[in-house]
Amino acid sequence: MHKTYFLSQYTSLTLVIFISLIFVFLGLYNSKNYQGLNNYLTANRNIGLFSLTTSLTASALGAWILFGPASAATWGGIGAIIGYSLGTAFPMFFLIYLGKKIRKEFPKGSSLVEFMRKKFGKSLFKLILLMTIFYMFIFLCAEVTAVAVLINYISGTELWKTALIVLISTLIYTLYGGLRASIFTDNIQMVVILILLLISFVYINSYTGSEFSFEFVKEKNPHLLSLSYLPNYTASLTFFIAVAATNLFHQGNWQRVYAAKDFKTLKKSLIISFFIIIPVVFYMGFSGMIAFSIDPTIRPDLGFFTLLLKQQTELSSFIIIVLGLALTISTIDTLVNAISSLIVVDGKASLNINGKTNYLKLSKYVILFLCLISFIVASKGFDILYLFLLADLFCCAFVLTVFYSFYNRSINEKTAYVSIIIGLIGGFLMFPTPDFSKSLLVGILLSKKIFAPFVSQSLLFLSFVIATFLPLIVLTVKRFKF
Repeated sequence: MHKTYFLSQYTSLTLVIFISLIFVFLGLYNSKNYQGLNNYLTANRNIGLFSLTTSLTASALGAWILFGPASAATWGGIGAIIGYSLGTAFPMFFLIYLGKKIRKEFPKGSSLVEFMRKKFGKSLFKLILLMTIFYMFIFLCAEVTAVAVLINYISGTELWKTALIVLISTLIYTLYGGLRASIFTDNIQMVVILILLLISFVYINSYTGSEFSFEFVKEKNPHLLSLSYLPNYTASLTFFIAVAATNLFHQGNWQRVYAAKDFKTLKKSLIISFFIIIPVVFYMGFSGMIAFSIDPTIRPDLGFFTLLLKQQTELSSFIIIVLGLALTISTIDTLVNAISSLIVVDGKASLNINGKTNYLKLSKYVILFLCLISFIVASKGFDILYLFLLADLFCCAFVLTVFYSFYNRSINEKTAYVSIIIGLIGGFLMFPTPDFSKSLLVGILLSKKIFAPFVSQSLLFLSFVIATFLPLIVLTVKRFKF
């Protein structure tokens, strides 16, 4: 049966190209007056309150907010929405304290990994660097895939076309202007995002009426709001741990910590970002819960779109495309520059290349290679949620060891290395297969029958909890040496 789309391919591709070119022009125009390595890596460390706030917020959000929270809300209920919201926003609050410490102890730095290189030896430093780049690469793949799937849903446009346009346009201005270009375009993108989200809220609320309420959800799916519904708690903790852990390793955040003109500006920006992010992510999750309550047969990750496109108007289609592009491009330029900066700053310490190597040039070649892989992944439309969860697991295993070492100088490289590896092994044993029915330990190595039902039903939750807290247990045991 032929599917009816909301826009023609010609119209949607024209809009994608037009919006992308606007950001290319803005990024290149602004960057021509801000060249040099300091601008490329840290925007010359003089970014003010408005620019820093919009950039931090735009970088934390992405096209994933259009899919992830809505999908999670349909099975994890209100707990999943709260966990997602707080997990996305929490690093902003945490960075106030870590940012102050790292700016004070390492004022000329530009990355967290750089700080870790001073704390630990080369072996663990390389592992942290590899994990950070791996996480951001997965994030990049997921963002490009998300926007390609979005445009395909609206107009049937082939995935590769959207992926190619978005990647090329973002690379043009980001590889030229670096962090300065990324922050400047974030300013415009964040304003566009907030305006369109507000319009979408008014639009959805105007024609759904009483359906857009907790009372309606309670009537149709009371378990999603019930205090006795276990997934409300496990989903909340799962998403909080996973999203918070990964965002703490986001090099884009650390670049902005160093880019602030002073700590007072950084603190205010982080607090404002925290309070913007929570309602935005909550709104997206709540939209998914409402859409599921209206029609339980919808695809969970398309909940927000089914509400906004219910009237099948061109205006709502335009809103979704522009919103999706602004969210995606603001995230991709952050990721591209963040990965590039890590190679520039930490490449010399991790790669045994001759002393004449131009690491800025090398970083751009690496970025082009990673973007080629991202393009291939996006063209195939692979499951972006599972990719994200895999990257989340890695970050969970690292997070407590790395950040605990900020305050406990007795943690040496060997102890940290062992704790992280044990956390990874423990997490992988419980990490679910793509169909979420079993894990390596539960269902493959050992029969599911010997485990309590809670275990087999909560594999993702348990894998994240184990990966996060097992390293802390190892550190504690090592410290007291029973």
